Amino acid sequence: MVATIRRELPKIGTPKLHHMIKEPLKKQGIKLGRDSLHKLLLNNGLIVKNKKRYVITTDSNHWMKKYPNLIKNLVVTEAEQLWVSDITYIVVEDDFCFLSLITDAYSKQIMGYCLYPTLEAIGTIKALEMALSQRMKTHTNLIHHSDRGTQYCCNAYVSILKEENIAISMTEKGDP
Repeated sequence: MVATIRRELPKIGTPKLHHMIKEPLKKQGIKLGRDSLHKLLLNNGLIVKNKKRYVITTDSNHWMKKYPNLIKNLVVTEAEQLWVSDITYIVVEDDFCFLSLITDAYSKQIMGYCLYPTLEAIGTIKALEMALSQRMKTHTNLIHHSDRGTQYCCNAYVSILKEENIAISMTEKGDP
């Protein structure tokens, strides 16, 4: 039964495989838990190896100005007091796309985002422009916090933040 499923779905993991065969096995009077199935698959060399692909999204080894961390002891008490920016990657078939996000630390609302095919600053700039268009409290002091990646340190990105009177904060070396 497992071999048949694996031919059709070669990368299916143990939990899903267990879910698929649980009822047919029960009808045959066989009781097999997920962990027992895992041991059985392991002993017979049928475990699917998880290939984890890792992509580095931050290059902080550059000549551009890096700003101090303004949020070390900050207690966020309202929306639009602190925006946190980050980039993550999304696997699409055999390739990657990069999702730039700007999140309000208080409300947890995603203020801006951009899915872009490369790590170029244009993706982060588009996310920032969207976030700025969503902004409700333009009179409040807002801090923009990010890592020290080139996308956040580049002149185009920093200029927009300064133009909008948004304080710039960045993680310190080695911080996540």
